[in-house]
Amino acid sequence: MKKEDFYSLLSAEISHYKDYLETDSQEWIVKGFIDVDKNVYTISNDTKVVSKIIELLLIPKLDLFAKNNGLVLELPTKQNYYPDLTFKDSEGNLFAVDFKSSYYEGNVVNGLTLGSYWGYFRERDKKKNMDYTYDSYCCHLVLGMLYMQSVIASDERKLYSIDELSIIHSVIENFVFFLQPTWKIATDSPGSGNTRNIGGITNIVDLQQGNGPFAELGEDVFDDYWKGYFCVSDARNAGIGKPRYHNLETYKKYLKKQSKILNKL
Repeated sequence: MKKEDFYSLLSAEISHYKDYLETDSQEWIVKGFIDVDKNVYTISNDTKVVSKIIELLLIPKLDLFAKNNGLVLELPTKQNYYPDLTFKDSEGNLFAVDFKSSYYEGNVVNGLTLGSYWGYFRERDKKKNMDYTYDSYCCHLVLGMLYMQSVIASDERKLYSIDELSIIHSVIENFVFFLQPTWKIATDSPGSGNTRNIGGITNIVDLQQGNGPFAELGEDVFDDYWKGYFCVSDARNAGIGKPRYHNLETYKKYLKKQSKILNKL
């Protein structure tokens, strides 16, 4: 299967997921956790908790999607492995799909990080935190799951019975889904925190349409940029002094300098 065909099939599949995860009033179908005595415990809108539950809801549907299209869905053998989902066709072609979720306000997402620019991203022929090598995949896609946080706060101190589900307000609502190649929605800056993660664009329309700064430049430019990206501490540890560049503008200047050196040689 060609990567374009896989992308088209999966895009059509996720277009129905909003209806699957929402009630008629656009609230999340999940109200809380239930125990063996049928007590219901509400959940917070903590992004890690919410994200994991959404993933658990979608994996059976994605597995069915795979079976219906002659694919096999493989989950990572370890929790911190990339990607979240590996699809394999009958010819052995691999397609990487990574879940990314965040809440939004208006047209702006709180923030997305798109995986490491270190490790497996640079050493693409080695299995570093992966079951397959990075270059074994035909494409690397992001399945984005965006939502609004409810303005009605949940009371985690209160216990409900299963008969009271209708009065429990969901902690999130109004889902937006998108599917894009990682390079099309990446920025030229790292994600939040001190981790070596590639940052993602935050405008919802741009995420849906794949309008990141590398979209017109191409995947090869994206790869070269992030393979050569160093933060301050990594540049110092690598013995190159200071980072070669920190955004696309300084990246262009760096390439011009390298070009001049090459011309002299």
